[in-house]
Amino acid sequence: MNALHPARVGRAVRLQLASIGRGTRLFGRLLWLMGAAMRRPSLVRDQIHFLGNHSLAIIGVSGLFVGFVLSLQGYYTLQRYGATEALGLLVALSLMRELGPVVTALLFAGRAGTSLTAEIGLMKAGEQLSAMEMMAVDPVRRVLAPRFLAGVITMPLLAAVFSAVGVIGGWVVGVLLIGLDPGAFWSQMQGGVDVWADVGNGVIKSVVFGFAVTFVALLQGFEAHPTPEGVSRATTRTVVVASLTVLALDFVLTAMMFSI
Repeated sequence: MNALHPARVGRAVRLQLASIGRGTRLFGRLLWLMGAAMRRPSLVRDQIHFLGNHSLAIIGVSGLFVGFVLSLQGYYTLQRYGATEALGLLVALSLMRELGPVVTALLFAGRAGTSLTAEIGLMKAGEQLSAMEMMAVDPVRRVLAPRFLAGVITMPLLAAVFSAVGVIGGWVVGVLLIGLDPGAFWSQMQGGVDVWADVGNGVIKSVVFGFAVTFVALLQGFEAHPTPEGVSRATTRTVVVASLTVLALDFVLTAMMFSI
């Protein structure tokens, strides 16, 4: 009964609303400071290297094996209907429309997002952010904004790498292992994939996911309790919240794109 006490419920609601308000304000400031971050390209470049290059291995290997599995499963499905020549089209559409942006965002949240959260959380625990404020340096402008812009830039690039490697993996299984005609594999893909409707929608998804995942990671690190336990919990929350956000946004974006 004590857990349902009105005072406790009201306090929980008030704290949640305050957290949402702080997050909204921080997101607005980051959007506003993206222009200022562009004027310091060296900071953004270093963060793109940190977030992108260090994630290439897991993105490339994951894309390759996803292409393997997608081609193998697609072949057995299309074989029932005598349409195995459309395997290249199936692999390309699945990767560019859906799997490329979504799986890349989930891997990005687990690899780069946790790194951002831990880095910002440790800076807060070590009072580096407070020291910046004491020296009249805005930590949001100096620390968070370049990382936010770098994450938004990096996500579409990694999604493109994932999709390209996945298509190559599909070609390896479909053409080299199964023995499909390579001309039919590539011609079906080229004739059925639309640049704007398919590739463009995938790029839009990856950009939106870049905003969402990077912001969640920075917010959790910036709001983390300045203790080792607080940083570890914030890192865990980054993976959970970012993954759920990506899946929810994917449903909304897919519904909007295919209803227009």
